[in-house]
Amino acid sequence: MNAPLILLLVCILAAWAVSTLADLLNARRLSPTPPPGLEDIYDPQEYARSQDYTSARTRLNVCAETTLTLVTVIFLLVGGLPLADDLARSAAQNLLQSPPGQDILAGLFFLGGLGLFASLLNLPFAALNTFSLEERFGFNRTTARTFILDQGKGLLLSVLFGGPLLAGVLWLLHAYGPEAWIGCWILVAVVLFLIRYLAPLLLPLFFSFTPLEQSPLRRDIETMAHKLGFPLTELYKVDGSRRSSKGNAFFTGIGNNRRIALFDTLLDQMDDEEVLAILGHELGHWKLQHSRRTFVITLGKLGVLFWLFSLLLGQSGLFASLGLEPSPHAGLLLFFWLFSPISLLFGLLDTSISRKHEFEADRFAARLTGNPHALIQGLRKLARQHLANLTPHPLLVALTYSHPPLGQRLAALHDIRSTLNKPHGTQQTTARKP
Repeated sequence: MNAPLILLLVCILAAWAVSTLADLLNARRLSPTPPPGLEDIYDPQEYARSQDYTSARTRLNVCAETTLTLVTVIFLLVGGLPLADDLARSAAQNLLQSPPGQDILAGLFFLGGLGLFASLLNLPFAALNTFSLEERFGFNRTTARTFILDQGKGLLLSVLFGGPLLAGVLWLLHAYGPEAWIGCWILVAVVLFLIRYLAPLLLPLFFSFTPLEQSPLRRDIETMAHKLGFPLTELYKVDGSRRSSKGNAFFTGIGNNRRIALFDTLLDQMDDEEVLAILGHELGHWKLQHSRRTFVITLGKLGVLFWLFSLLLGQSGLFASLGLEPSPHAGLLLFFWLFSPISLLFGLLDTSISRKHEFEADRFAARLTGNPHALIQGLRKLARQHLANLTPHPLLVALTYSHPPLGQRLAALHDIRSTLNKPHGTQQTTARKP
């Protein structure tokens, strides 16, 4: 083994080790008794189920990540990287006779083929998660047919959106070399913006959306949206129960085309005040421009990544030491692996900002409705529905939690409730007193 190959393996194994360590520490932190202040979230039997659920998810996740990492290491050690590159180039040469089309097609075959292989490797674990783990704990409502269709639709969307985007990036890199990083950055930014705009058109591929029936809840939601200036165009109920018993709520669209979607499981398991509080939280993200801020941060991060990638493209010795011809498509894969430990640091920033936004949205919803108790109760119900782990390890929280742990959210809401000086049982809708 040469130094570049050793460096590549160290980066891959370091990222795996940190992720696995966080999972294992989280599993060891599980306690037979709930943490102080959260004793009444579950009854004793349900709390034990939540611990079992966390343990089972951890085992499956560690197994999946270890398998993918092990296969990647073996692939590199047996010379699979230059072999895959040669096969991709040969296939492209059989279809096209001249560059740059031949080089771009080779890159699509190389990255697409390896991506497909990784997806197939993960497929058994996805099936185990759905039909074994989620089924065992009473969450799964996905049929085999729906699972297969979802996988096929996801692959099709990846080809339809990812294929042209990757082809565009490869064309720019072949045409202009490392200096093309700004053009690649702009191209990816435009595509991400289009996906945000097209999301409302794509979601019906996976869920059925039906207009929420006329009811006091619908009127309160419309009143809340109107008072906030939220450009609500559609209010839907989503058949989330076809796949899982877990509840959720979200909104899609950009500009003056906004749609609110409520899972039927959420509507079935919460009262109107709690639904309004949960929705107030989501509207808080919009009012406080969290999505826009996150998008801007994502674009900035992409710019840094493309600039760093441009530096790697100039390292021809790196490619040669791994048995590769210098190429943008091989460079993209090498950069993905070499950058994997640093990406954990980027992830720390992303999750930290996301958790901060969640606290802000909670505070916004509590003040909007004047009823923090409803949001507290809603979050408690969501935790029970999801068998949430009440004792997550701080390292796992820092690396992967986009939402703060339940105990921290409830403590913050109790502080807000005391400042608002509302009686514990007050029930108050936005429509009647915003």
